[in-house]
Amino acid sequence: MSQSFSYKMIVNLSFCLSILLTLAACSDGTSTAVHDTKDSASNNFLWNIPSHIPLPAVNPANPMSEEKFLLGKHLFYDQRLSGNGSLSCSNCHQQDKAFTDGRSLAVGSTGQIHPRNSQSLTNVAYNPTLTWANNSLVTIEQQVFIPLFGEHPVEHGITSANWPEIVARLEAEPRYLKLFSEAFPDDATHFSQAQIENALAVFVRGLNSFDSAYDKHLAGDSSAFGASEQRGQALFFGEKMECFHCHGGYNFSDSTADRTMSFINRPFHNTGLYNISGSGRYPDNNRGIYELSGKLSDMGRFRAPSLRNVGVTAPYMHDGSVKALSDVIDIYAAGGRNIPTGDLAGDGRKNPNKDGFVTGFTISAQEKTDLIAFLESLTDQSFLTNPRFANPW
Repeated sequence: MSQSFSYKMIVNLSFCLSILLTLAACSDGTSTAVHDTKDSASNNFLWNIPSHIPLPAVNPANPMSEEKFLLGKHLFYDQRLSGNGSLSCSNCHQQDKAFTDGRSLAVGSTGQIHPRNSQSLTNVAYNPTLTWANNSLVTIEQQVFIPLFGEHPVEHGITSANWPEIVARLEAEPRYLKLFSEAFPDDATHFSQAQIENALAVFVRGLNSFDSAYDKHLAGDSSAFGASEQRGQALFFGEKMECFHCHGGYNFSDSTADRTMSFINRPFHNTGLYNISGSGRYPDNNRGIYELSGKLSDMGRFRAPSLRNVGVTAPYMHDGSVKALSDVIDIYAAGGRNIPTGDLAGDGRKNPNKDGFVTGFTISAQEKTDLIAFLESLTDQSFLTNPRFANPW
């Protein structure tokens, strides 16, 4: 381990405290209650988040409102919001897949294949950084701009040249006249880029998910959380596999922030997925935050996503190169991935920049079954079907 024993003790104690607080909240029945919707920081927005879960931080420059959420939902599902009218946000973020797309790599409006896998939007409001590998991208409003206007790679394919045409398409839809005026009642004009980005950000920030079988188990209803799930839970939170170090807390990610935190940690990890030619190198179009920092120690470091709804978000990893949860477990059990032949050949188990918690472990067939059962218990079926998040068109 690269971490000292004292550091691990601190991590473990902090995690155990968070679990104890969650269990205490659940034991008195508060898990069925939701936060008071008269939340001054959220403009009476309907979070529908259990009262024992801290509310996410909001952007003071873009207050939450039901009206902006509704406008954002329409825009999220509207293919008119792309250069050639063929792509909406929902193409890469589908509700029944926890707002992923089931592809290894995303595909933009022009057919360009992206280097990275479409991340889930589950509880994205709690992410202190956005996307797989950008430690400077810290607000959803910033992130929304990238798929809309980004050129490398092309996603929605919006440019300064076709922007007037796109606005005209939206203005021609009668439903939008009412939606924009209600979402931004103090603005003299509507259909601006800032309004569109802010409405999309509010919708995405409102995609919360805390009603899985695991959540119900903590609240006292274990009807869908049996012996296998309980054994898997013990493995997940145990030192043998050490999953919880990078995927702990109420959102199952060490990259989590909420409005109660005075200090925000923004960690990124190298999991030994690649080690091209034994040099520590990752594929040229997927090198983690090294692409921003230029530091060799950042090569292959990516953000640990939330594991909520992980059972429906295959394929996995930043490049979608791992097809099933069983394969993910095999890689971590081995302490990294060994690729014996081809352009990407190299033993990730020996990557010099690999995270100190990815050391490998032994696992039996039954333990793997139990661990997968626990991970699948994090699926929130109501989130996948909730009309509040569904296509309004």
